[in-house]
This record gives sequence, structure tokens and C-alpha cells, in this order.
Amino acid sequence: MNAERRDLIYLLSCAVNSIVPDKERVEAMDLGKLYELCKLHTLRGTVFTALNSAGIQHEGFSAAYNNAVRKNIILDSERGAITAEMEKQGIWYLPLKGAVLKELYPKTGMREMSDNDILYDSSRQNDLKEIMLARGYTAESVGKSYTDEYKKPPVLNMEMHTSLFVYGQNEKLFRYYEDMSRLMKPDEDSRYGRHFSDEDFYVYMTAHEYRHHNGGGTGIRSLVDCYVFMKAMEGKLDRGYIEEQLKQLGIADYEKQRLELSMKLFSSAEEPVLTGDEEAELEKYLVFGTYGTVENVGTNSVRKYIEKSGRGSKAGFIRARLFPDLEFMKHHYPFFYKTKVLLPVAYVWRWIKGIFTRPEKLRAEMKALKKYDNKKL
Repeated sequence: MNAERRDLIYLLSCAVNSIVPDKERVEAMDLGKLYELCKLHTLRGTVFTALNSAGIQHEGFSAAYNNAVRKNIILDSERGAITAEMEKQGIWYLPLKGAVLKELYPKTGMREMSDNDILYDSSRQNDLKEIMLARGYTAESVGKSYTDEYKKPPVLNMEMHTSLFVYGQNEKLFRYYEDMSRLMKPDEDSRYGRHFSDEDFYVYMTAHEYRHHNGGGTGIRSLVDCYVFMKAMEGKLDRGYIEEQLKQLGIADYEKQRLELSMKLFSSAEEPVLTGDEEAELEKYLVFGTYGTVENVGTNSVRKYIEKSGRGSKAGFIRARLFPDLEFMKHHYPFFYKTKVLLPVAYVWRWIKGIFTRPEKLRAEMKALKKYDNKKL
């Protein structure tokens, strides 16, 4: 592990545990390189608090933290306004991920936010669209996937989810979260607000991270989130229930590995002693950044096909991508599926869309297939 990565882990440990870092050690750091690494992992706000507590000033970190605080306030205010309108119209809603996690960090602004994610009643999609348009948002993408995306410059980005997972990514995750009524609990202070239990929030958080981890990859912030959550919930969680749900989802091994690694990394400001497997796993988190890479999406897409089909032929993979099964078409292209005579049109539309909107993903998959031919996957 290079110096910047060691410095990052040290400062993150200090930040999440409210420890003042050693000033001499910090003064010896290359804050320019550290800043770029933090930017890749969306951790500038977190690291700023550690630097600031040691009396170290850096314009980039300071600006990033101030922006994070300001954006968190704006997003919170806007989420409140939107959900107030949803209350008036009787649309249930459940805030997700960062909107909940950021409240568990020691200070406001430590967890940078790029958007707000809210699960809502998909049967009221048109009603929600009217609410969002009336508030000045542009409907960037509505009804085209399991996430409706609305934007209002300069900083507002709302991702309104009609479901938590989409068919074709991971069937166990999709089926488990297909019916949300058994997992949602009503808020005490609203009629239509919903929330997870602490245990179910952790299971969902893990499942969401697992999807990214096995897709484009996910950065070290996922490990920080895990540590912050478990520290905040120490002694409060029904671990037996959690483990049973993780087994159902097929992600128990992933969760165990992630939890152990996060606790080793951040429980102390002392440099952790990692096993060879833990170092290899940490490397994945450090390389891919917050949102992963298209190249990793391609590699994992090919790997999943090989594992599922037992075959590694280029022709087989290309055929599966060009002509996904009817269940896939039912969930991704419902209009064409209902009118089955139009299914050939749906396939052609899918090809055109892939070529013009996601050419980088196609290139990544072809590159991954070439690697497989050379046995480098």
C-alpha cells in the first residue's frame, strides 16, 4: 500500500472516531495527492474534519467540506418539500442510503452527497412526475428503468426508485425486494413516510453495496459507511435475524468479509495488520473509486455469464446480450412485452439504445471476452 493510501486510512480512522491526528505526521503528508485520492472516493468532507481538528488548512479540502455541508442542507430541505407534497397526495415514500447514513457520522458534511434516493409507490409515477415538474425539475429519465431521475440545477438531483433492484442484475436480490410491504415500517410522525428497521436497513445497505461490488466496483467509502453504521448501532442489532436474511440473499460471505475488513481498518488509528486476502480485497476498494469503472462492469458481466451458463464462448455471450430471455423483457420493456407481436421491435430498440447510449460498456464487454480467451479474467 502506498503512502497516500496509508494516510487516507489513518485520517479516516481519526475522523470517524473523533480522534485528533498527529500534527507532525499530517504535515509530512502530500496533501495534493491525498486530495485527489479523496476526490476519487468522495471522502474529502470526511478527511477535512480530521485535518481541521489537527489545525491543518488546505483550500481544496475546506472548499469540498463547505460545499458538502451546503449541499446536504439543500438536499434535506428539498427532500422535505417533496415528501410533504407526497403526503398531501397520499404517496408512500422511503428515503434510502446516504440520506439515512449521513446522520450517523459525527459531524454534518462528513459524508458527501451527490443526490437523494427515495423509494416510492410506483403506481403513482405520473402523480410524482407532476409534483417534480411543478417544483422546477427536469425529468431526465422516467419510466425507463427502476429509477426515475429528476434534476434541477445547479445541485439538485433526485433519484426516485420504483424498486430497489432490477431483474437481470441479481435474481436473489430482485426477488427478495420485489415485495417491499413486508419490510417497510410506517413513520411515527407522518401518514405516508416509511423506513426500514435498523436490521433491514443494514441488510439492504449490504445488498446494494454487493451489487456495486460485483458490477463496476465500489470504493472505500462503503467500508467507512459500514464501520460508522455498526459503531452507531453497537449492541442494538439482532444479529441472528441479519445473518438469516444475508443467507437468503446469498451474500453472507461478502458481508462477513466486508465487516471484518472495515472494523480492522477503522477501529483504531493504529495501522491495521491485514492478511493477504484482506489486502487483496482492500485493493479492490481502493482501485475502483466510489462509482466503479466501466471496465470492471464489462469484466464482471462476462464472468457472471460464464458462471451462470457454464460456457465461455463469445457467440454465446453475444447471443445472450442481444436476445435476453422473456422474463428480462417483461421487466425492462413492459410495453413491448404486453404486445408480444412487438417484441422484435423491442430487441432492435435495445440494440440501438446500447450502441448509442452505452458504447463504452459494449467495448468493455468485448475487451473482457478477449481477456477470457487469453485466460486472464
